[in-house]
This record gives sequence, structure tokens and C-alpha cells, in this order.
Amino acid sequence: MDPMVSARGGKYGFVYPSRQNVYKALRRKGYAKSKAARIANAGRSKLARKAMGHKAAAHRRARGR
Repeated sequence: MDPMVSARGGKYGFVYPSRQNVYKALRRKGYAKSKAARIANAGRSKLARKAMGHKAAAHRRARGR
């Protein structure tokens, strides 16, 4: 089993246990630790990610794309 990313917080960083795989995938793609953690922690639940997707789609529509 792979070791988990820090759940200690503060200067040690924090990534929710349920989003560790997302964080690791972003790191493999070359993202910085802080940026990967920020993206992984956003939309912790399926419902929150779905809401973000709807908001992004509405934003693109409003801008005519």
C-alpha cells in the first residue's frame, strides 16, 4: 500500500484521505504540491464536483464559448 500524503495540516500540507489518488495523479503530471493539493481538496464530494462542473459550464456559456 502506498503511503498517504500528509494529513497533518499546516506547513506539512493536507489532502483529504478520499482524494489522495487525485493528488498523486496530479503530482505525476508535474503539478506543484500546493497546486495539486488545492485541486484535489476542491470538490471533496461527488455532489460538490458536479456543482463546480455546472458552474464552469454556465460560465463558458455566458462568455459565448
